[in-house]
Amino acid sequence: MIKQFIEDIKKYSKYIKYSTKAGLKAEIAGSYLNWLWLFVEPICFMFIYIFVAVVVFKSNIEYFPIFVFIGLTVWNLFSKTLVSSVKLVIANRDTVTKIYVPKFVLLLTRMCINSVKFFISFSLVIICMIIYQVPISLNVLYFFPIFIILFIITFGISSLFMHFGVFIKDLSNITTIALRLLFYASGVFFAIDTRVPAPYNELLIKLNPIASIIYEFRNVLLYQSSINFSLMGIWLIIGLFLSYVGIKTIYKYENTYVKVMK
Repeated sequence: MIKQFIEDIKKYSKYIKYSTKAGLKAEIAGSYLNWLWLFVEPICFMFIYIFVAVVVFKSNIEYFPIFVFIGLTVWNLFSKTLVSSVKLVIANRDTVTKIYVPKFVLLLTRMCINSVKFFISFSLVIICMIIYQVPISLNVLYFFPIFIILFIITFGISSLFMHFGVFIKDLSNITTIALRLLFYASGVFFAIDTRVPAPYNELLIKLNPIASIIYEFRNVLLYQSSINFSLMGIWLIIGLFLSYVGIKTIYKYENTYVKVMK
């Protein structure tokens, strides 16, 4: 199965690339700002959450605009991919019913679109770090392995949601509600380690993959810290396992999807 998965990735790599470009163009179609909208959108959301946290919650976290921006960027990649994955097969009914495309290719295309937005947002994070004169160490290079872990975990969870989304019509609504709770449990605009009382703060960081990843991104970028290798290693293993289960499930049942949608 792993061999088939790798072969399919190679075979459909051009399709993924083309679909990613087409998806990005479709999102900015009709916008006066064109490609600039991809930069404007994350900045607007950053200011909204900064207002809520600074004015309403009176936050005094160091480098707070960047702190929020990092959390929001990670959250957007995960949540937008997960939400779209639930109805991804149904949304691509015409493609799925007319030609054969491994269904996980649809998910990878969506993840590539969201990853482009992710890196655009993080380019703004770098600009903000320069403006705020954030000290930089070589630990910022841990950004890349942390991103890989985020990508794998997101793919693993989303692949399973994509499969069950074909059969469970209410899964989209359930996912939306669950993500609202997870958003506040991930410390997007507050520091879990200081705002949540012990021992719940440590448990929340360790048991919530998105909280863990946001926490590690902030540590390596803002506070010159190394990553928690054991915790990130555990989440990498879990992400690979979920990805394996998701890919295996999709291969097994993908021919059933067309019958269910008819």
